[in-house]
Amino acid sequence: MIDALQFLAAPLAAAVSMALILGYLGIHVILRRVIFVDLALAQIAALGTLVGFFFGHEPGDAASLAYSLGAALLGAAVFSLTRTRREQVPQEALIGIIYVIASALAILIADRAPEGAEHIKELLAGAILWVTWTQVLRDLLVFAAVGLFHYWARSRFALISEQPERAFDEGAAVRLWDFAFYASFAVVITLAVGVGGVLMVFTYLVGPAILAVSAVDSWEGRLAVAWSAGVAASVLGLAASYRWDLPSGPAIVCIIGIFLLARAAWIPLAAVRNNAGT
Repeated sequence: MIDALQFLAAPLAAAVSMALILGYLGIHVILRRVIFVDLALAQIAALGTLVGFFFGHEPGDAASLAYSLGAALLGAAVFSLTRTRREQVPQEALIGIIYVIASALAILIADRAPEGAEHIKELLAGAILWVTWTQVLRDLLVFAAVGLFHYWARSRFALISEQPERAFDEGAAVRLWDFAFYASFAVVITLAVGVGGVLMVFTYLVGPAILAVSAVDSWEGRLAVAWSAGVAASVLGLAASYRWDLPSGPAIVCIIGIFLLARAAWIPLAAVRNNAGT
């Protein structure tokens, strides 16, 4: 038991830190109705890592991180510039095609890089079990800094996410604030993908947020639900991974999937109960 706790301590700390910051960001993503923005940014960051690898930089080193972050920030700039008040084409469609193009480019680059297929697999599934305390502390500091920035700008970000028309009417610099949002988002995604992989990061962002927004109206309540679901999935997923020798990232993804299925089943049951009561 003690050996298991020692082995899982760093992965659990990394998973919980990602669950907290991504759970918060995911609520904004759901409210903005740009569900694929995380998947697109995560894929763009992964593409940057592959480009760095193609030029001889090992994933995880400073140069590889710079490639990944640079690519993600470029994506953030594109997403903020494509936000308009009256959309002829939904922004979600643009985000989706950018994701597909980034994925195709990643496949083409991996095809020319040695062991490229193995690196694509790692970028998708992650390798959180092998995270070091140095990585955990680095990510915690960055996530905390992003969290403090969002707390400082919380009223502006909440207004743009929940009432974009009002933000435009009040003369807010929506595109500038969008870039600040997506740029900070890109920083988080770059570090999270390097540890957890694209699939786990996307699930952490969207899954708990769906549970939160569908259950509670207040920001405080939403955060409580999203954070509780993310932390619980982290603990259960890593425990299952250790107990049955399963890939840790996919195990956590499946636990969140179970939570979503339970929520989907509860909604009609609650409706039937309410109708019976009336």
